Amino acid sequence: MSAISGYPPDRGLEYVGASRIEGLLVVVERVRDVGFDELVEIAGPGGRPRLGRVLEVSDKCALVQVLEGTDGLSGRTVSARFLGESLRLPVSRSMLGRVFDGLGRPADGGPPPLSGDRRDVNGSPINPVARRYPREFIQTGISAIDGMNALVRGQKLPIFSGNGLPHDRVCAQLIRQARLPGEKEGFSIVFAAMGVKRDVADYFMRDFAASGALSRVAMFLSLADAPGVERLLTPRSALTLAEHLAFDCGQHVLVVLTDMTNYCESLREVGSARGEIPGRKGYPGYLYSDLASLYERAGRVDGSPGSITQTAILTMPSDDISHPVPDLTGYITEGQIVLDRELSQRGIYPPISGLPSLSRLMKDGVGKGYTREDHPALTSQLFACYAYVKRVRALADIIGEEELGAGDKLYLKFGEAFENRFISQGEREDRPIELTLDLGWEILSMLPREELRRVGEKMLDEHYRSGIIIKNQESGI
Repeated sequence: MSAISGYPPDRGLEYVGASRIEGLLVVVERVRDVGFDELVEIAGPGGRPRLGRVLEVSDKCALVQVLEGTDGLSGRTVSARFLGESLRLPVSRSMLGRVFDGLGRPADGGPPPLSGDRRDVNGSPINPVARRYPREFIQTGISAIDGMNALVRGQKLPIFSGNGLPHDRVCAQLIRQARLPGEKEGFSIVFAAMGVKRDVADYFMRDFAASGALSRVAMFLSLADAPGVERLLTPRSALTLAEHLAFDCGQHVLVVLTDMTNYCESLREVGSARGEIPGRKGYPGYLYSDLASLYERAGRVDGSPGSITQTAILTMPSDDISHPVPDLTGYITEGQIVLDRELSQRGIYPPISGLPSLSRLMKDGVGKGYTREDHPALTSQLFACYAYVKRVRALADIIGEEELGAGDKLYLKFGEAFENRFISQGEREDRPIELTLDLGWEILSMLPREELRRVGEKMLDEHYRSGIIIKNQESGI
């Protein structure tokens, strides 16, 4: 077996000589029976074979992208062996607790997974009719998510962040605490890192070990010092294993992809090397469909009790939410969690922005039978009151807080309490959904009852000023 591709060394036709080597691309002439995205082994004389894939093919030549770079290769002596199929990943439940590189090769010193099942990393199409609608509420223990932007099973909910913001800590807390209410077992976790620094990967590994989750985590690491083009296959390898665990083994899988901005930068780099006509900000015109091919692999299907819930971290350049990567991601996914730099600078953790954050599937996973009957109305009222707080703050910046009316000053106090008591919580604090909802009512009760127009009278009679008291020593607030 080849240590590089896992295929027998005599498999596939071998061509000697390349007409052109430019950057990561090798042009092989006079090829036959070669297909798009086919796997290739490229080697120089006496050198270690390097993995590549076919980007373009015509009746005269094939354009091969070398995943590990072309340094030291010469056009005359280079050899290319076409393997007849695209990259395939051996999948097995035993891959949990292991660390792999971006191509699915062991990176922890252990042996390759023992599996006779090798899956195409590009996945198989799922019949849309076979998809099941995401519904069950996932409790993350984070009030700003559970109370305002609830996550449900099978959803894809990215985290929009910026450089220097604690997105890794928020994501680690979500991974640590995410569970289905009433079930003791946590999610199986498939973690894919693309272009991140070693200390980020080490942070997640330490957190997984400390929380006891390491045995149910499979990590695919393509770090900053790895070849850039490897990042394009890393999330596909991770999602291929996730599909096996969810749809074949019936597990609930949480897939974490970080950082999708690095992935898109590699996509732009490859497109530029191929001479493609660039689109917005230099990204290829197919950026939307490429991202969709990853995000749409989350969900649930008929015939399997398992599910894939997906969280993708992306850092917005200059905190620009209209940048092509977050912009297109928002069109494909079912909402987003947005981290706010101002909240972070004020020491509020997690710094989840109250208004730009959104979970489009929340309405289908909360309420009677899922969380609590008052949850949807409470969320709507909190959003409305906090939106008015933003207006009052803007007015106070112009005329001064002392010129505000008594009602507006009360809203300012509500806003402070909402940010410092509801949004803010400890990094290791796991709040049950009941505590989150009770806390929301307690803070809403700071406002006059007649201001709460999005809640029915019956619900107000039950929860408004109903003696809900949360002691500091019990709640950590």
